[in-house]
Amino acid sequence: MRLFHFNNLNIFTLPVGQLNANCYLVSDSKTLDTLIIDPGDDADYIERVISDNNARPQFIVATHGHFDHIMAAFELQSAYNIPFQVHLKDEFLVKDLRARAKHWLRIESPPSPNIGGFLKEKDRIIIGSSTLEVMETPGHTPGGVCLYEKSEKVIFVGDLIFKDGSVGRTDFSYSSEKDLIKSIDKILQLPQQTRVFSGHGESFSLRSHLSLRSRSDLY
Repeated sequence: MRLFHFNNLNIFTLPVGQLNANCYLVSDSKTLDTLIIDPGDDADYIERVISDNNARPQFIVATHGHFDHIMAAFELQSAYNIPFQVHLKDEFLVKDLRARAKHWLRIESPPSPNIGGFLKEKDRIIIGSSTLEVMETPGHTPGGVCLYEKSEKVIFVGDLIFKDGSVGRTDFSYSSEKDLIKSIDKILQLPQQTRVFSGHGESFSLRSHLSLRSRSDLY
């Protein structure tokens, strides 16, 4: 686990599951109201970190519907009686959670979470004094989204881009390389000092990825 302190937010990074997907706990430093982003597995561990830090979960949000980012969502939803939200275009992935987990990892996963609402462009998620704005960023999946907190200059991008310069894979039947390129360009318009939290690996500054605008292998 890694903890990042910002002006009004504490961000806990919890790598979980066989694929080391990052679950994020985004917690207001005063109220302790907390957003759970991409709870990919290890519900007991996530609950323990929540309890140890007196966090108060309010919502669960998925940046996209891949199983390795939502396998703990049902258990956390049941434990805290809070809504789970995802983009409408990734609903089919959420509903197919168990089959996909069994196919890729040969494991029996918990049930799919109940979807309590669908995210869309410019939706706002309020956590204490902070507001995270939804940005639609399809490509890796049709319903991929990023969550941007403007005042703190932090963004959660799921599997859109990673610290090593790689980008989300688009070889799935439902993926789109063209859409992914547009989504990356959209994110690169944000302030260069924006801190990026990806679905896997370590966080990084957006400044380090501006070269993606001209990378020929993306086009």
